[in-house]
Amino acid sequence: MPPVRPTRPVDLLLVFCACVAGSWMLVRAFYGSLPHIPPYAGASLYIVAAALVGLALLVRSRVGSRRIGPGPSELHPLTAARALILAKASALLGAGAAGIWLGMLLIILPERSRLTAAAADTTGVVLGAIAGIVLVAAALFLEYCCRRPDDPPEEPET
Repeated sequence: MPPVRPTRPVDLLLVFCACVAGSWMLVRAFYGSLPHIPPYAGASLYIVAAALVGLALLVRSRVGSRRIGPGPSELHPLTAARALILAKASALLGAGAAGIWLGMLLIILPERSRLTAAAADTTGVVLGAIAGIVLVAAALFLEYCCRRPDDPPEEPET
């Protein structure tokens, strides 16, 4: 089994761009039949991002003090591996969510002066896009905290 590599920015960018394009096409075609987007529409992503930051701080403190093992006050290696996989999945989720919200924003921003629904939806869409970006940042922070202190620095792939 190959080792788990850090999340590549190009992977996040591909997911982001695909979601922007898909969202833009769907919202362009069906905006008239979509319900109103409330300001709290992307709020769940902020909660997930906060949980990831809390987990990252816990992992960082245990890894930094070398308290890794099966004991009660130690970080079990499987827990660290699960946290790493959670971080990688959350980074992809955040990139996708930010892309979906941005695709929607590209449709409603030009329509704000013409449609009152677009003006009303702008706040929720902007907050959702920011939530996706915050989730990516929190996930990458957790991924960074899961590294061993003696890991070699990243080298570019050849």
